[in-house]
Amino acid sequence: MQDVDIIKALANERRLIILEWLKDPRAHFPPQVDGDLTEDGVCALLLAEKLGITQATLSEHMRVLTQAGLVRARRIKQWTFYKRDEEQIRIVKTGLLARL
Repeated sequence: MQDVDIIKALANERRLIILEWLKDPRAHFPPQVDGDLTEDGVCALLLAEKLGITQATLSEHMRVLTQAGLVRARRIKQWTFYKRDEEQIRIVKTGLLARL
């Protein structure tokens, strides 16, 4: 994870919204058939629907967030689920604040 990847990830409003939703998935998404919202993450399909974007567009947003180390992806059956990586987010916050 490089600083430029983190800045790129955080420079997009939709990605910031995704990170906010993933902070408390039960408050923003209905229960899923496969995977627990908190333990496994939120299904990509639910994220795309809530944002009103295609799955391809969501995939690009999630690729950027994953590359920055802010979220983790997990496959369950044919679906991809996304969850915030809270430890990495803490490290990122500490690192960015230290540079200011």
